[in-house]
Amino acid sequence: GTKTRAMPAPDVGTIAEGEREAKRMKAAVDAEAEAGASVAATAAGDSGEWDASVSLESLRRGIGGFARERDWEQFQTPRNLLLALVGEVGEVSEIFQWKGEVDSKLSSFTEFEKVHLGEELSDVLFYLLRLSDVCGIDLGKAAGLKLEKNHRKYPVAKSKGRSTKYDKL
Repeated sequence: GTKTRAMPAPDVGTIAEGEREAKRMKAAVDAEAEAGASVAATAAGDSGEWDASVSLESLRRGIGGFARERDWEQFQTPRNLLLALVGEVGEVSEIFQWKGEVDSKLSSFTEFEKVHLGEELSDVLFYLLRLSDVCGIDLGKAAGLKLEKNHRKYPVAKSKGRSTKYDKL
């Protein structure tokens, strides 16, 4: 026949300690989520104005410092950052999945969905900035140069109101 093994009795003190730690962690996560939701709700305002005091450079420094404080730089290789970026873009896509066409005011979105979208778009931006920083690319400068290039490729006189690719204009 088969023999059954007796499992040792759980240490009640350890279980209680684990439950207390889980409650502390949940309270911390709930407080952080509440604070984040209030910040994100402010960021998701309808004013149409962006906060000009937030620069790519300040975000780059903040994100780099965040990684350094946690000793995460060792994991943040270009490949790993790119894969994380793609994953975050997937999370943004999930928010829009099955909603059909969505207007630019997100009128069909709940307030929670708008806040969630802001958080996920922030994650995309963070990974993009971190990837550019790790690769030594000044993203602000590169984006400015790319915008100038696009102005030359798509002159208003030829491209206004058309979705035609530049080499077909």
